[in-house]
Amino acid sequence: MSTDKTTAAWKRRKLRVRKKVNGTIERPRMTIFKSNKHIYAQVIDDVSGKTLASASTQSAEIREQALSAKKTEAASLVGGLVAKRCADAKIEAVVFDRNGYKYTGRIAAVAAAAREGGLKF
Repeated sequence: MSTDKTTAAWKRRKLRVRKKVNGTIERPRMTIFKSNKHIYAQVIDDVSGKTLASASTQSAEIREQALSAKKTEAASLVGGLVAKRCADAKIEAVVFDRNGYKYTGRIAAVAAAAREGGLKF
């Protein structure tokens, strides 16, 4: 499969998920983006279009730990950090947007760590 076909397939899956998943102020959308090196999580209120909380492997609190950890372990750190930041912003429940990625590996690790941190999906 070429890169163009892979990217197009990912975009199709992403749009298919986004048709059904929408964030409100009561239950904002937590979306994930992963690159080859890093993983990012954002909690977004789609009504106002604002990011309420975010975390990534480049966040200052976990940067050093994430550099020395494996990718899945780093994703767990991101999930825990985004849950902590959501708790600080008084967000208890979110809608999980896997952003077209399969729910395995790093995506599942972020979700599991966020649940352990107190977020409800």
